[in-house]
Amino acid sequence: MTTAVPSLMKFEGCSALEADRAPVRPPQDQFAGPRRQHDDQSQTRSSTGIAPVRFRTGRRFNRRNRRRSARRIAGRPRTAQRRDVAAANLPNSGQAARAFFEFRAQRRAREKLAQRAKKEAEAKGIVVGAADDTTMTPNGGAQAAKPEPAQTQQGQQPPPLPVQLVQNEAKVRIEAAVAAEIGFVERLVWFWSNHFCVSADKALSMAGAYEREAIRPHVLGRFVDMLTVVESHPAMLFYLDNLESMGPNSVAGINRDKSLNENLAREILELHTLGVRTGYSQDDVTRFAKVLTGWTWVGLGEPNHGGEFVFVKRLHEPGEQTVIGKTYPDTGVEQGRAVLADLARHPATAGHIAYKFARHFVADNPSPSLVDKLAKSFTDTDGNLKELAKTLITAEEAWTPERTKLKRPSEWIICALRLTGAQWVVGRVMSGQALLGERLWRPLAPNGFADDESTWIDGLSQRVDIASEFAGRVADRLDPVALVETGLGPLASAETRNTVARAESRAQALALLLMAPEFLRR
Repeated sequence: MTTAVPSLMKFEGCSALEADRAPVRPPQDQFAGPRRQHDDQSQTRSSTGIAPVRFRTGRRFNRRNRRRSARRIAGRPRTAQRRDVAAANLPNSGQAARAFFEFRAQRRAREKLAQRAKKEAEAKGIVVGAADDTTMTPNGGAQAAKPEPAQTQQGQQPPPLPVQLVQNEAKVRIEAAVAAEIGFVERLVWFWSNHFCVSADKALSMAGAYEREAIRPHVLGRFVDMLTVVESHPAMLFYLDNLESMGPNSVAGINRDKSLNENLAREILELHTLGVRTGYSQDDVTRFAKVLTGWTWVGLGEPNHGGEFVFVKRLHEPGEQTVIGKTYPDTGVEQGRAVLADLARHPATAGHIAYKFARHFVADNPSPSLVDKLAKSFTDTDGNLKELAKTLITAEEAWTPERTKLKRPSEWIICALRLTGAQWVVGRVMSGQALLGERLWRPLAPNGFADDESTWIDGLSQRVDIASEFAGRVADRLDPVALVETGLGPLASAETRNTVARAESRAQALALLLMAPEFLRR
């Protein structure tokens, strides 16, 4: 008889194995032969300061452990989240946006000064070399370019501010996933961040802060609260072009001959709440867009509050609006909040969220009975997301014998880091995700990254390359045979065990383990 195993819990290679901070120390007699020396990045602690993570063997999520996890999430919802994320000393979204604004302004100023200097030099008969930054005097003599800016003590210039903003946020996010005791809560953060996605390709300075501010605090809270914070967050307003959306009959609309942008209203209805083809019309989209006029931000040139949310009445379409059969009086910013509150409680929203939740955590085609349970929980608890998570954990349909979900690239990479306790560098992790088609905070469209296998199955050949490179760097201090038990335990098939045991080297054995069907799926 096959034992049911959850497909929804934690990041690690198998089910929900508990984690501690002890490094993995392999037996010395396993895979005899010359040992590969660590590279510099493997020898030292990661820049995050997190010690290697090891998983205790012999523990799976059985029914008793699943109930224990549900109780822990229910009883300590805040402690189930990573405290160090909130205390990471990172700039908030407004601070980051203002810093990026100043960075770009200074860069433009430097470019203009360089252009002026070039024109002055040309006027004096000095030709500026484009290829090697040398200058030629009128008599043909070469002058060396000005010296480069001083480098850091490590011999490298610090990355430019935009790179720092993204990588610092990414490092904290990856830390939280690698070191999480209850990885399920981190998975909730990732799910909701993808559901309410923005893109760093457009909102570069704010994408990471947006996840910390609008998503993470609410994953075990109420859906209506998350929805309200998300849709009024400057990153979302900028991403979906609502900053300058103005009512055609508003003061600003009349004076500036501008009108609505419907992007935010349409995506809230279609993606964030009701779902496609659920009874709303184009007229509803237009009227909802009018409701949301005036939701904007303080201009980034304002040094203290630039990039923060503000409601500007002169942009707002005056008068009452009817959205999906209900009329909302003109109460300024509260008009939009009232519409969001009703959308959060709409039956179509419950069904839409329940289906996406089940599809992400359990199966590409989840059972209707599971979706019904989740929708009922969502409705009965007024969108209590903690209760929604508990319903998922305790549902029999979530504990299938088959591991049917192919891990997305980000999940697979985190699984490898958690399994091996390997040291990591944020840029390398981000590059790996990008190579596999899941660039961090950069979905191609507002519907986020896909959750179905067909989107990611073609990238398995690239995972082989990444697994081989990763194993070559870290495998010399590990025992891959022991990791089969640690990471997969009873899930490991006889074929996988034999394949790893018969590998010619530690590196080959670890790469084979990372590409085993049981490790690729959850």
